[in-house]
Amino acid sequence: MNLLSMVVLYLLGNIAIGVYASRRVKSSADFAVAGRSLPLGVVIATTFATWFASETVLGIPAKFAEGGLRETIEDPWGAGMCLVLVGMFFARKLYRMQLLTIGDYYRDRYGPVVEIFCSAVSVVSYLGWVAGQITALGLVFYLLSDKAVAPLTGSMIGMGVVLVYTLLGGMWSVALTDAVQMTIIVIGLAVIAVLAGNMAGGPGVVIDHAMANDLHHFLPHPDTQSILFYIAGGLTIMLGSIPQQDVFQRVMSAKNENIACVGPIIGGISYMVFALVPMFLVVSAFLIMPEEADALLAEDDGETIVPQLIMNHMPYFTQVLFFGALLSAIMSTGSATILAPSTIFVENVLKHLMPRMTDGRELLLMRVTSVVFAAGTLVYAIRMEGTSIFDMVSSSYQVPVVGAFVPLVAGLYWKRANNTGAITSIVLGVGTWLLFMNTPMGEVFPQLLAGLIMAAVGMVVGSLVVARTSSSR
Repeated sequence: MNLLSMVVLYLLGNIAIGVYASRRVKSSADFAVAGRSLPLGVVIATTFATWFASETVLGIPAKFAEGGLRETIEDPWGAGMCLVLVGMFFARKLYRMQLLTIGDYYRDRYGPVVEIFCSAVSVVSYLGWVAGQITALGLVFYLLSDKAVAPLTGSMIGMGVVLVYTLLGGMWSVALTDAVQMTIIVIGLAVIAVLAGNMAGGPGVVIDHAMANDLHHFLPHPDTQSILFYIAGGLTIMLGSIPQQDVFQRVMSAKNENIACVGPIIGGISYMVFALVPMFLVVSAFLIMPEEADALLAEDDGETIVPQLIMNHMPYFTQVLFFGALLSAIMSTGSATILAPSTIFVENVLKHLMPRMTDGRELLLMRVTSVVFAAGTLVYAIRMEGTSIFDMVSSSYQVPVVGAFVPLVAGLYWKRANNTGAITSIVLGVGTWLLFMNTPMGEVFPQLLAGLIMAAVGMVVGSLVVARTSSSR
């Protein structure tokens, strides 16, 4: 049986899980948050598997090979810390509110204007993340078919499978498939890392090679501009994913608030630790196939170094393990990032247009919206052809940082935060971000930091102005 056949069987297995999970979906709450009934192990698995995506297996090794650990501050370190922060400071408060989406929080705390804007920001921000997974799916089919299946065709096949099992079981499908996919990722990549290390001369040789090439440096260059852009990179996913529906769904799907807190923390730490494995593999590749790896990196094709190592220099069983792990990483993230925007769009945008929507109609519209969003993302991925997977994903998180993060934090931890403060925060944050992004100022000072600072200023000034106006009356 060839690798492509194994992949087809694996995809069919995921659909079978979706069929099984569909039996548990009786309402929109079952579809969106799995009836708030997931145990700790499943919450850990679904947070880990959602974060461990195509950019972890393909994009992070390429960034690491280009510039060492300092180039990976955004992902995995910032991304992993996002989950830790969610568990420590956000999960308990949000879980107690009994909400279906993160957009519900903005509505209850600030009103419908802020709800609709933050929900729209969340939906749009998923485009880059899902597009990254679609691109990776196309690459997998292209490589496994010996270039017989075009990347676009592979993307359509893979996304079609993800869409089917997500439509069938919603969050139940996502959670159950994530549990299976986490197991495959951990076992598969661990075995491959041991084999690659031995082929390269031992783990010590691999680590020595990384240090000799200055890949172990984590901190930025000691100048102001490098430090500022380094901090901005670390905050992008760390803060940008906190006000997002995929994280919120995992918190709200837990069967109690303690699991809602502990699950993301363990999942985030596990992600950061295990993300070191693809970095180890790419360094091993430079020892096992130095000329080929150097050529790929020089051609700006670093994302294929690890797949080429597996396909050209390792036995068949490791190829099965690697592509099983890679598909698991892609599909776990793809399913989460289709479900999340579809849920929030129906709950927090369409409901304003259809206020008498029944629960059955809401469930149907969540499924229909999932199809529409998947199709739109495929078009976006085609238009972004040539952009690296890592860059597509990382670019998705800046708007939530400058437009939604400050209202979330202030609403939870500052009693004086109000609707005017939230709107002012959004206007100043997004406006400043756009200004720096489209002018030379963004080359001197990070647009994300500029937008975040002004969002905080807007929240404080807007809230206090209203408070003083009210008290003067």
